[in-house]
Amino acid sequence: MRKVAVFASGSGSNAENLFHFFSKSGSACISAIISNHADAGVMTRAEQLGIPAYSFTRREMLDGAKPIGLLQELGVELIVLAGYMCFVTTPYLQAFPDRIVNIHPALLPKYGGQGMYGHHVHEAVIAAREQESGITIHLVDEQYDHGKILRQATCAVLPDDTPDTLAERIHALEYAHYPETVEEYLRQLPPRK
Repeated sequence: MRKVAVFASGSGSNAENLFHFFSKSGSACISAIISNHADAGVMTRAEQLGIPAYSFTRREMLDGAKPIGLLQELGVELIVLAGYMCFVTTPYLQAFPDRIVNIHPALLPKYGGQGMYGHHVHEAVIAAREQESGITIHLVDEQYDHGKILRQATCAVLPDDTPDTLAERIHALEYAHYPETVEEYLRQLPPRK
């Protein structure tokens, strides 16, 4: 069984979706949920789902030593970011090269970078009168919202869209595509030694 860790900072709906997907497919298991907020909703979800959950301070997350040590101890092969609002620093990239996946609620390279998350993205897309938006699933590198793109999926931006209505369609794309893309990518990776 391939072991995955999910990093999340918010409510954890994508983390829960990943959990249910892997529970059915049997291709991997979520060995840990890690958050930079001890009181994040994802911690409650993890408890309800029976997933071990760990929180670290922002400083500990940026430093990486404690979280990386835990991940290595657990035998984690892939880190999946699901609404994780903390920069992924060099120690993670060195410890897990090409083994950190992120999802972004826009069609990168547009509407990416520092400060572009959640409603900020949807507001910018609507303000620019884009005809479509979507999601980008990509590998993490040294820059925000950059790295090899694994998959993009699109949806229309409607004339009467608000950030909330657009977010609903974006979430539907996330739920539909993130788990299967993670599974496909994990199948391509050789087991970690």
